Amino acid sequence: MSTSETSRFVRLHVELVLEITDPEELTAAALTRVESDDSLPDEERAHARSAVREDEAEALAYLVEPSELIGEVPGVELTQASWSSEEIDYDPESVEWAMEGEADDEDRDGEDGDREDGDGGAGR
Repeated sequence: MSTSETSRFVRLHVELVLEITDPEELTAAALTRVESDDSLPDEERAHARSAVREDEAEALAYLVEPSELIGEVPGVELTQASWSSEEIDYDPESVEWAMEGEADDEDRDGEDGDREDGDGGAGR
């Protein structure tokens, strides 16, 4: 397929799991961002203040800016972005939290951690 036959749009999926190590610092930073956002009308600003004080996930959502993930990547223009945050129960040992592809690798691992298929990941 030539370049002209393929889509010029790419959906980039990014999933992060973050640990809140200092809730007060996070909340203070989010409140600072809310106060400095000149585009927020007073009613929305009051709602935003309340939300970031009550919910650390909301505070984080006010601080994360998807367009900053792209930054100055040459040859790319951000067309659309959305994001959300939520508090979760996280168990790093659980298979449900394995990153894409990790669960398959763990299923093939032997008791001592060596790969049972013997290819050591070659050809992937």
